[in-house]
Amino acid sequence: MRRPALFVLILTSIAFAFLTSAQNPPRQPVVSIPDGGARRSMESIFIPPKTGAPFSLILAAEWSRSLGNGGTFTLANERRIVRDSNGRIYQERWLLVPKGGNAKSSMNVFQITDPEQHTWYNCEPATKVCELLPYHLTTQQTYLPAIGTSGPLPNGIGFRERLDLGLGSSQGEETHGYRETTTINIGVMGNDRPMISTREFWYSARLGINLSSKVDDPESGKQIFTVKELSTAEPEASLFEVPADYKILNHLNEQTDGR
Repeated sequence: MRRPALFVLILTSIAFAFLTSAQNPPRQPVVSIPDGGARRSMESIFIPPKTGAPFSLILAAEWSRSLGNGGTFTLANERRIVRDSNGRIYQERWLLVPKGGNAKSSMNVFQITDPEQHTWYNCEPATKVCELLPYHLTTQQTYLPAIGTSGPLPNGIGFRERLDLGLGSSQGEETHGYRETTTINIGVMGNDRPMISTREFWYSARLGINLSSKVDDPESGKQIFTVKELSTAEPEASLFEVPADYKILNHLNEQTDGR
């Protein structure tokens, strides 16, 4: 006699729970994404796979941008770059941190390129994983400093002026300096005034790299690269070997712009 009543009670409870769930669905995680912003990375100096010119160095970098109130904020790091006589290159990538602040920089990537094997290892110490990519630069190519010519820019967008600064020296190496000033006309980039950028660098023909480089651009700010602790001795061969405890992901058969 009591079973029908119990059955009705169970059905009533289920119906009430369903109705309550429909009226008050489970709360979903809140997502809040702000508008605007930009993501930019800083391009460093170019290291070609040049043979017969080994070196080890520390590259100091600073990246300053405007605060909008007349001041600036600056990020900085230092990283090691090594090349052997065969043109193999080992270079570290360290995180940019506020200059003069308490944050400590750390290495987040190191890279090993071999122009003879056409391989490029891109390795992350945090995960101990290396991606194996194709490397397309060769020791047979001719590498020259990126020097523009003075004169009007294409389509009348502006003008470039190149100045030869003559010979100098840095870290015991002879260098040749150049300064380029590029002016973009009003309206080309949405600018209401002429947009002026400058680039000055001191190039070592023997090593095939810039030992000092300064870029001042309205879009990206001011970037300064300075070579320190330069040695032209042959580096240790072990630097160009992937550590034994790293996992390698082979992407050699995939399309990439490996450099």
